[in-house]
Amino acid sequence: MNKAVFLDRDGTINIDKSYLYKIEDFEFIPGALDGMALLQQAGYKLLIVTNQSGIARGFYTEEQFQKLNKWMLQTLEERNIHIDHIYYCPHLPNAPIARYRKDCICRKPKLGMYFKAINDYQLDLDESFSIGDKLRDCSICEPTQCRGFLIGNSEDESIINKVKNGEIHNVDYASSLLEAAERIVRTLK
Repeated sequence: MNKAVFLDRDGTINIDKSYLYKIEDFEFIPGALDGMALLQQAGYKLLIVTNQSGIARGFYTEEQFQKLNKWMLQTLEERNIHIDHIYYCPHLPNAPIARYRKDCICRKPKLGMYFKAINDYQLDLDESFSIGDKLRDCSICEPTQCRGFLIGNSEDESIINKVKNGEIHNVDYASSLLEAAERIVRTLK
């Protein structure tokens, strides 16, 4: 069995710029690279799990999304950070583009992408984590022993306070991906 960290993309790894698909608009969040490097050095598989409704909305194509992914993965590899897989959901129940109009099982907070990753990589959720800037990015933590970190301040303040007060199952709060990674690595010692 393997251990992994499920990472959201926008707002977690890179600055969320609302339906980001252009390389020239992509900016890593300060500390995100260091956080991913720490997690990788600690033996975690790094899996990106991201909703990409901009595809269903017609803001960009899957090809444009994949072009950005290719660039991002290459940029990370140049820094010796390896992303094992990017899982993404292009669907939206009321999508303007018919082929993406679907109430699917993969769009977070649903767990389809997580279960695919668990099967693809034989993951032990008791040893795994999920990190994201929205509570839906930690949806795998509610029904399992996977632990999560809600990071930053993108989520509603009342939800952040519930996480900080321990009212959300298996989810803690951290200011950033780097802080979450440091806390995860500390638990291993």
